[in-house]
Amino acid sequence: MSTKLFTKEEMEMLAANKYVKHVSAKGITYTDEFRRIFISEYEKGRFPRAIFEECGFVISILGIGRVESLSKDWRAKYKKNGVLGLEDTRRGSSGTHSDKELSIEEKYERLKTRNKLLKAENELLKKPRYAGKGDEKKEIELSSKEKFLLINSVIKQHKLKNNISYLCKLVGVSRSGYYNYFSLKSQQSRNLNDDQDKTVRDHILNAYNFKGRKKGARQIKMTLEGQFAIVYNLKRIRRVMKKYRIICPIRKANPYRRMMKATKEHKYLPNLLNRKFKQNIPRKVLLTDITYLFYGKGNKAYLSTIKDGSTNEILAYNVSDSLTLPIVIDTLHKLEKKKIKLAKGAFIHSDQGFHYTSPKFQKLVKSYALGQSMSRRGNCWDNAPQESFFGHFKDEANIKTCETLDDLKKEIKDYMSYYNNYRYQWALERMTPVQYRNHLLSSL
Repeated sequence: MSTKLFTKEEMEMLAANKYVKHVSAKGITYTDEFRRIFISEYEKGRFPRAIFEECGFVISILGIGRVESLSKDWRAKYKKNGVLGLEDTRRGSSGTHSDKELSIEEKYERLKTRNKLLKAENELLKKPRYAGKGDEKKEIELSSKEKFLLINSVIKQHKLKNNISYLCKLVGVSRSGYYNYFSLKSQQSRNLNDDQDKTVRDHILNAYNFKGRKKGARQIKMTLEGQFAIVYNLKRIRRVMKKYRIICPIRKANPYRRMMKATKEHKYLPNLLNRKFKQNIPRKVLLTDITYLFYGKGNKAYLSTIKDGSTNEILAYNVSDSLTLPIVIDTLHKLEKKKIKLAKGAFIHSDQGFHYTSPKFQKLVKSYALGQSMSRRGNCWDNAPQESFFGHFKDEANIKTCETLDDLKKEIKDYMSYYNNYRYQWALERMTPVQYRNHLLSSL
């Protein structure tokens, strides 16, 4: 039978035909007289279409499919029961059966089912998940998988097997999707995918815990390739991390604030760098800064570093429990002790803090044949790579577990070795700082 729906105008036109008893948007109830006329004319060799048109029906409205289907149905009934088979025996010829009177037991069962359905509805819609804080707090939409599992749980709890369609509609998923999810084939496929994901998870955890330093998805990808010769798509790594709740450390704000003030003897210098950090020449641009470190039970220390702007390698560092001038002086001495060969025109860049404007520090810089550059006042972006390093360092180093200053120094020493030699970086063509430095030197 054709599934064509009639418009209001078409229904009015059809209802005006004397051979139509009732018409709705979906179908027509024909008179017994028309059914008999149809069979009589058909047996004379007339085509169904011609018979309908002769009796005032417009085929373009009915649809030829509907005409052919009715012709086949009426002929079969006539062949089986004769003229009686053509009569419409439905009460009132409305096309539907009247509801029988329900017993008290049947009414009670329907009421119980309705109450269970209401409970299930409340259970499906309660406890929405949210992300963010304050005004930015947003409700998280459940995935289709989570909705299917939730529906299945509610059905088992309230015994609502006959209400699957309603529950699916309630949470916005298709019934076919629900049945497909719990089909044997789908379950076997999911089991296979779970086994594969568990293997990927184990490899990810090996990279995540490599050298005792927790990592994000990109770090994990590079570590898998560089240390384990395993290649996974970044999207796959992120999906498996999310599935098994392998959490990437969250970047913390840099708590460093300069406390000391400069005297009249202190000298500010111009910004020679102008944010040209990557000059592809190792040991030409040296970045330096200081950050606070909190460890143990309320203890505080300070870390001073000198970083290669082109390769991100930490060339020298110093840890102290004092923020006085020697922390940066000793960092420069350590750089000199390493006998690192600097590039032609090398210079050191810093902010305008007390330590770097000090005459003693500036004199030492000159003695080491280094130029000196300073960020603009209050502009952290002028030394952004150094600030970025401190952020990564505080995420990845196990500072809070250190009880003493010696413990802290040992942890920082281990981290610096890891960072320079084993921590792959996306922006360094997925190499470690030392590998990238050697790469640049080989191309000079």
